Amino acid sequence: MVLVFMLFVSCATWQNAAQRNMTVVFYNVENLFDLEDEPGKQDGEFTPQSEKNWDMTKYRKKLADISRVISGINEGDLPEIVGLCEVENEKVLQDLVRTGLLASGNYQIVHHESPDFRGIDCALIYRPDEFQVVDHFAVPVRFDDDPSFSTRDILYVKGRTLNRQEFHIFVNHWPSRIGGVAQTEPKRLKVAHILKIKIDSVMIASPNGHIIVMGDMNDEPDNKSLLEVLGAKPPSAPGALLVNLMYPEFTEGRGSYNYRGSWDMLDNLIVSPGLLDSKGFRVVDEKGYIYRESWMEYTNSQGDLVPNRTYGGPTYYGGVSDHFPVYFRLRR
Repeated sequence: MVLVFMLFVSCATWQNAAQRNMTVVFYNVENLFDLEDEPGKQDGEFTPQSEKNWDMTKYRKKLADISRVISGINEGDLPEIVGLCEVENEKVLQDLVRTGLLASGNYQIVHHESPDFRGIDCALIYRPDEFQVVDHFAVPVRFDDDPSFSTRDILYVKGRTLNRQEFHIFVNHWPSRIGGVAQTEPKRLKVAHILKIKIDSVMIASPNGHIIVMGDMNDEPDNKSLLEVLGAKPPSAPGALLVNLMYPEFTEGRGSYNYRGSWDMLDNLIVSPGLLDSKGFRVVDEKGYIYRESWMEYTNSQGDLVPNRTYGGPTYYGGVSDHFPVYFRLRR
């Protein structure tokens, strides 16, 4: 009888603690494609007939690995909100949320098809027991000076937590640096301008709401797109309208992506300052973190530990992703 009572109290305490905390994650999962060659998408490289020989065994392994990463970020509790990029469609998302420990979270999906020529999109999965979505849509990204260039739309999701705090979430995957950082920067600046206009409109319409911007921006916290256009400052900066929670990790020389031995903080988490005050949810430690475990890493030819990617060209490495996820915790 005493043992049963103690177990009940312990369980109730843990559940109460879980309800007073939230974990927000962003993860570039590196080309999560199904096996089908879908018309209108350049996804033929991820089929059994391609040079990559993408098959069901590899697909299921990748799903299991992504599930293991996401479910491992929180000890004893699954993350409530997870933004994703480089997902092909809703089918791969449905397969993911039914895989491994993620299945117990009953995750719901927000996804819109974007015009990216390869067919990769942004998405959000969330636990409806902790977060309720009330609206969502894609924010189009177009380039007047280059109308033929297609990239990922920004995914916007509005929702409320159990204590009825309003979150406005923007999931991003900005144009890559392929072709040179300086040469490709104008496109990322354009996306940052598009995002800033939308954030400003949300702040005017919902002054008590909280902004959460997440994504693979292919820029670092001190680049112009983030620091100047968005105005996302370090957590210590006074009077900031937006705060980049990955700045502390960035200034310590850490990153979510490794390019030729250099760590880059391409994956960013940005919030409005209301999540750093003493009311309602507050960001724990006023910073974000990189999640990495030894099984997610690979020692390259230079002896560096880097994210173990799934493919390098046509060569199958069997890793989970070429990015590490980033996350922050909220407590009230």
